[in-house]
Amino acid sequence: MAYGYTDTRDHRVPAALRAPLEGRTWREFAYLLLNLPMGIIGFVYVVTMLSLGAGLLVTFLGVPVLAAGLAGARGLGVVERARARGLLGLDVAEPGPVVAKGRGFMPWLGAQLGSGVSWRHVLYCFLHFPWGIFSFTVSVSFFTYAWGFLTYPLWQWVFPTYAHQPGLQLYGDGTGNGWWLDSPFEVALTACFGLALVLITPWLIRGMAYVDRLMVSGLLGPSRLATRVTELESDRGTVVDTAAADLRRIERDLHDGAQARLVALAMGLGLAKEKLHEDPKAAASMVDEAHGEVKLALQELRDLARGIHPAVLTDRGLDAALSSVAARCTVPVSVTVDLPGRPVPAIEGIAYFTVSELLQNISKHSGASRATVDLWQSGDRLMIHVIDNGRGGASTAAGSGLAGLAERLDAVDGVLAVDSPVGGPTTIAAELPWRT
Repeated sequence: MAYGYTDTRDHRVPAALRAPLEGRTWREFAYLLLNLPMGIIGFVYVVTMLSLGAGLLVTFLGVPVLAAGLAGARGLGVVERARARGLLGLDVAEPGPVVAKGRGFMPWLGAQLGSGVSWRHVLYCFLHFPWGIFSFTVSVSFFTYAWGFLTYPLWQWVFPTYAHQPGLQLYGDGTGNGWWLDSPFEVALTACFGLALVLITPWLIRGMAYVDRLMVSGLLGPSRLATRVTELESDRGTVVDTAAADLRRIERDLHDGAQARLVALAMGLGLAKEKLHEDPKAAASMVDEAHGEVKLALQELRDLARGIHPAVLTDRGLDAALSSVAARCTVPVSVTVDLPGRPVPAIEGIAYFTVSELLQNISKHSGASRATVDLWQSGDRLMIHVIDNGRGGASTAAGSGLAGLAERLDAVDGVLAVDSPVGGPTTIAAELPWRT
């Protein structure tokens, strides 16, 4: 889910003074106003349908009535999610459809009655009714009194003109004795009190809107299990795509590099064999060239193997492997690895390639003069910080190399965060699960 209305602008006016006039306050106030009618509609609906269904359970009609009531509650949930999306900026994913184990009316009935999501929608309608009354009453009362008191100097004249009393009455005994807010000091004091309420009311509204956010996201969204399944399906797709891309890269490197050299080597040795008896010197020269080709092919194969999984990582761990990567970087890099042990090879390999790719980006794009790499364990997480003093401007926007790296980390429940203002410095933090 996503929360909206994040404002990162640099305001000169403090938030406490901006809040009464901000669009967010008015949208959330409108949401709280709609809580009462929506709460009544939802409560009346579920009570009617459940009561009718329960009363008809003595006949077979009660079961389909209950199932229809649950389906209708999900329809109310669609309206509530749309209302939260439009006024609260809360984007809650649609829960998955009710899946029946078979075709026909009876499997549909069983699926509806056994759907936890549908019953959570019913619970939302029950809870939202009293909350809707409370939030509507409190928000309207505070809003009305706040702006009424603040503007009291503008409409105080109504009382002596039309109500035949000097001002707003705070106390009266019915016999003509009382306390009216009519003196200039009392009018000014009332306006000040109204100003205080005007400044407080937006935060009260936001607090009640936060409760609505919790109710909508907790009761009207997909279950945690369904969300986790969706995430795992997405991560599986990312892993498959990444593996396929890596396989294509390895095939391309073999075809364009080592394989081409080995073919040329075979042809050269064949020519040398033919000239061995006719021109031994030329044959020796060709064998010497072939020997050089063998060395280059071996070097390319070593580089390719290092790109798949470097031997130094397997033998000596992250500290030595990352120090080797830092030594090949065009920017001086300080590496600090403070780990109590070694994580599983899969996590170790992902951490290695994450740092390796980040250092390559620093070499190619950052314009930095120095960089630091820090790794440590925090609880059940492997933490990675890569910092450089380059020009900044790095982003995980779609299409960038960092976006692909973020997807790879997400596939194993990792996180990538980038802080790279224009002009630098750039700080990239990555987290991976610590598994041993």
